[in-house]
Amino acid sequence: MFKSGFVTIIGRPNVGKSTLLNAILGEKISIVSAKPQTTRNSIRGVYSAKDCQIIFIDTPGIHAGRGAPSATFHHKPSMPHKCMRRKVALGEFMASESASALSDVDAVVYMCDAGAKSMDADRPIIDVLKTLKRPVVLAMNKVDAMDKPALLPLIAGYAKVFPFHEIIPISALKRDGVDLIIAAVKKFLPDGPRYFPEDAVTDQPERFIVAEIIREKIFHFTKDEVPYSTAVVVDGFKEKKGKGVVVIDATISVEKGSQKGILIGKDGAMLKRIGIAARLDIEGLLGVKVFLTLFVRVQKDWTKNPADLKEFGY
Repeated sequence: MFKSGFVTIIGRPNVGKSTLLNAILGEKISIVSAKPQTTRNSIRGVYSAKDCQIIFIDTPGIHAGRGAPSATFHHKPSMPHKCMRRKVALGEFMASESASALSDVDAVVYMCDAGAKSMDADRPIIDVLKTLKRPVVLAMNKVDAMDKPALLPLIAGYAKVFPFHEIIPISALKRDGVDLIIAAVKKFLPDGPRYFPEDAVTDQPERFIVAEIIREKIFHFTKDEVPYSTAVVVDGFKEKKGKGVVVIDATISVEKGSQKGILIGKDGAMLKRIGIAARLDIEGLLGVKVFLTLFVRVQKDWTKNPADLKEFGY
């Protein structure tokens, strides 16, 4: 009796979706930042146990925050195909990624920030969840940063607006309650095959994860509009045979010359900081020494150009 299936993790920006996915897998495959809309593509993480395999799908945050690309969420699974046939912004692509990730899954984990002052921002998303005919588990994240007596009325409030199959307080950062999330969604999995090898943690190629790590460091070290105007492409990925070294060349594209100047920094200091931090994470991922070279170029208004979006994998 082996069970397998697909589970989407969805929610507003900065509620901890990527942190939860990394905690479930015990390995970092989805980048994390305090800035909203860090995740752009849907990332699939593979959790394997003796009796089940769960493919978790991490999605972009549904509503954009200040400085992030604007995005309006509609549950239309066909949107990713439509958006490449006309001029659209990067934000719309991210919204369509979130929407399409709700199609053909066995369960949904809806994440909220337990410390949020109001549920108002969650209501439009909950209205979408009401149209789905699949079980939804509510993961109330960041409970480690709030007073425990405040949890009960909060749980009661969410229970009133939607019939969640389970409501589970968690701290994804500290991995508290993560096992309860796994156990909850496992109940809704059908009997099925093992879709991926037992040691697989994602279906994304190493090049993609390397590019995401570099983009994460840009989010970490730069401010304002710069992170949202960057795209990273790995141009070269070669292993030196017998030397345990991987040589990686990557290009960072920005929309304006001023952004290029900020990324490079005085005497190349900023780009060096980004490169060192990225290299250390990449070495942890690959388990070998890495030589990383970063190049910055200007590609004007790429976030609004369908051809550029496609080139960068969006």
